[in-house]
Amino acid sequence: MRLTSIPPLLLLSISLFSPIAMAIEEPSYQVLASEGPFEIRRYAPMLVAETWMDGDMDEASNKGFRLIASFIFGHNQRPESDQTSKIAMTAPVTIEPQSSPIATSAPMTLEPQAGAGGLEAVKRWRIHFVMPSAYTMASIPKPRNDAIQLREISAKTFVVHQYSWLNTHHRVQQKMQDTLQWAQHKSLQVIGTPQLARYDPPWTLPMFKRNEIMVEVAAP
Repeated sequence: MRLTSIPPLLLLSISLFSPIAMAIEEPSYQVLASEGPFEIRRYAPMLVAETWMDGDMDEASNKGFRLIASFIFGHNQRPESDQTSKIAMTAPVTIEPQSSPIATSAPMTLEPQAGAGGLEAVKRWRIHFVMPSAYTMASIPKPRNDAIQLREISAKTFVVHQYSWLNTHHRVQQKMQDTLQWAQHKSLQVIGTPQLARYDPPWTLPMFKRNEIMVEVAAP
């Protein structure tokens, strides 16, 4: 895992967190290639806590964050014990459309489904946090809420598009399309749905916000 001094996305009350920036663990990866705002990254295996939420992008993100945050702040149970445990915050918080308007066959461009309106029409999302690397599936506290699932993810390769400023439906959709077009230009095979990864709390100035679109591709 990597460490960054940038706080994670915080959609809970400011009172839950120290105002002082702290080192936040991030998933470990190797950069295979880089061109402008795009990178091809090979991510190490990771453990995630995830949930599924209905609503638009912002509504689902807020509800999903609160639910998983309650798990890492103590609404859990240690293995073979009745005790709870706090789990360290990590970054980023990632959201992925589950009724995907993304066409991944050639040409690999962002398209709304028939009768749909792109990301604005998506009403179900997967939200996940990457868990600290010190945990395994056997050692991590288990969620007390059945809506949260723990899942091991094998090593994967992603095209990543880095950008700043705010995330409207239109802007995220355009960034997803840019990412898919870059992958196509590099003759990469897209095998996953684009995801939005956010690293900063909502009060971060737009020009300093760190966002990434991540699209899984077959290893080059």
